[in-house]
Amino acid sequence: MKKSLEERIRPRLMNIGKRNKVLRVLIIPVLFLLMSFFHVCTYLHNNGKRLAMLAMSCLLFTVFSSFSFPAFIMGQDVGSYSLDVEGAPNVSLAQETELNIDDVEILVDDEVLADSDYSGTSHGYAMIDRYDAAEILESIGDRSESGSAQSEEDSLTLQNSEVNNVAEPEKMPEFLADDWRLVLINQQNSIPEDYSFTLGTIKNKLQCDERIIDDLRDMLQKAKEEGISLEICSPYRDMNRQEYLFNRKINLYMNRGFSYMEAYQLASEYVMVPGASEHQLGLALDIVCVEYTALDDGFAETDAAKWLKEHSCEYGFILRYPLGKEYITGVEFEPWHFRYVGVEAATVIMDQEITLEEFWEDYVN
Repeated sequence: MKKSLEERIRPRLMNIGKRNKVLRVLIIPVLFLLMSFFHVCTYLHNNGKRLAMLAMSCLLFTVFSSFSFPAFIMGQDVGSYSLDVEGAPNVSLAQETELNIDDVEILVDDEVLADSDYSGTSHGYAMIDRYDAAEILESIGDRSESGSAQSEEDSLTLQNSEVNNVAEPEKMPEFLADDWRLVLINQQNSIPEDYSFTLGTIKNKLQCDERIIDDLRDMLQKAKEEGISLEICSPYRDMNRQEYLFNRKINLYMNRGFSYMEAYQLASEYVMVPGASEHQLGLALDIVCVEYTALDDGFAETDAAKWLKEHSCEYGFILRYPLGKEYITGVEFEPWHFRYVGVEAATVIMDQEITLEEFWEDYVN
């Protein structure tokens, strides 16, 4: 049997190494390299067809992939080209441009729901119901006995403190991550799967977390006494309604010529992605006034918006998406969107002009 080149060379190198100790140091690495080379060549020879098919598959994948195909069109502009294959359609790649939201007409919820073919209700409540403070206060009624007792107890404690002229030392309260009032929901934090609450009725089918109704009523009552007539719309939303609003807004933007990704970006600026909306917690309310009912930036200039910004924290509510904090919240300025976090947390957030995200970073344990 004919010996291979490796079988002929290897004995000679080994004999040389045995006879000469000096050359042995050089022959060992040379022998290792030669044996490796011969084994690689043998493998390629025995698997040539398989490796050729693999190389061809990689080449075809690279050539016809969407990210690399334009580079193989010779003599054409990558930004716009056409195929010269007979019978094949002309193909053009759109130039990628950065979407400037400031130049786009933003669609608000009322416009999204206008001329809608939706049934008008979702799980039993109206899609666009809104009620002013007088109607809501009439519907909610008086404070519960337990609430009244607690209020009287707090008032008595304050009076005793004032009579004795004892100043309570200022101490920052402890804010815990498992406090239901402080749950953080945004584009990075979806609603926890185990989160649950009981719905309470504001007026007719208008609902929210029942634990915030007392504070909501007190805020509406105080505003009314000071000549501010507030109006509430869109408190609690279930998943069905949130999906409907979000998807319909995407479709409306696409009908105006935007791509799906552009429409998605625009929609998410003012409607949270389903599963990441505070309205689904029952803790968020859209609040306007009788004189200005539109959900747009113009509401910020009304007396109602100014009163809410100054006094809402006294009842546990914060302006959730303030102006100038869009880079933190991921949501454009919404002067009508208020979120319940409890009086202590709301006071810190509004006094320091921070967002709930910043509050979590600095104060929540």
